[in-house]
Amino acid sequence: MRRTTPRRSLVLGALAVPLALALVSTTDAASAAAPRGTDTVNVVGYSVVSGVFTKLETAFQGTLAGKNVAFNNSFGASTTQANDVVAGQAADVVNFSTEPDMQILVDNGLVGPKWNSTGAGKAEGGFVSDSVVVIVVRPGNPLHITGWPSLIKKGVQIVTPDPISSGSARWNLLETYESQIIQKKTPAAAAKYTNALVKNVVAEPSSGSKSLTAFLAGTGNVLLAYESDASAAIAAGKAVKVIYPAQNILIQTPAALTTTGSTNKGAKAFFTYLFSPKGQSIWAHNAFRPTLKIVATATKALFPHNYRPAALTTIAKLGGWPAVINKFFSTNGIITKIEQAHGWTS
Repeated sequence: MRRTTPRRSLVLGALAVPLALALVSTTDAASAAAPRGTDTVNVVGYSVVSGVFTKLETAFQGTLAGKNVAFNNSFGASTTQANDVVAGQAADVVNFSTEPDMQILVDNGLVGPKWNSTGAGKAEGGFVSDSVVVIVVRPGNPLHITGWPSLIKKGVQIVTPDPISSGSARWNLLETYESQIIQKKTPAAAAKYTNALVKNVVAEPSSGSKSLTAFLAGTGNVLLAYESDASAAIAAGKAVKVIYPAQNILIQTPAALTTTGSTNKGAKAFFTYLFSPKGQSIWAHNAFRPTLKIVATATKALFPHNYRPAALTTIAKLGGWPAVINKFFSTNGIITKIEQAHGWTS
């Protein structure tokens, strides 16, 4: 069951995969042409947010500001999506799974350098929603998975996305390592544990959504996923069980207006709506943890585990994304080498 997806080099030191790859990549889903409206807003995002954006857009169109706004959507693996925008994919509002993917657009002049400190969302640092990593298992939890220690046992077959194309994968593998550091293990022990876990990986689809699809279709017996994706599967009646590990990471997903979006009246109004109390409530009711404090407080009962951000691993605590990329995902990064050792890169 090894190597179920084509592989590429896991080099993220430049915070992007080569543009040539973007030119031949495809998104998980792109909407058909939207109905005519005064303003057409092109939304580009990572795969897992496809469903919630449909609900956000419908609700926004019911407001005075959104009355004559139409949408075109494209959702797929986060880094692939970012590179597609650079390659010419129309985008007014973007929502990626990691800041490095947003930085790709900043570096190419498609998003302003102050995207997270001005305008709507500045109080939230540009992060439109939060999440955590969960462990998804088969009904009845036949392998008796309880947390990170269970994932290196014999017989465990893990599905997690491809860290070249997917931000979800980077969050999963980063917390795999950091779960050991939180427990006061040495860096060597954390690397050994991560190696043992990756040894049990049987599939690395290109995105978080494709990983969930593969798991639901019968691949593997454990899935590492966003809390929101797992919750959506349960809400849809899928027979899975979610395990919340004792150690976790605060997943913060950035959103921004592009240079074209900043001159699009409909895009600006919709972007503001994403961070508004009404918009943030929609995020919350679709299992994405809201970043607007008043809504986060009002909706905390919606989330099974009320993780306190101060108790979680965060990118800030790890020195910021450039340091994280260099340490874990660059040519000589810890996770790059582990992935290569198990044949997941070519």
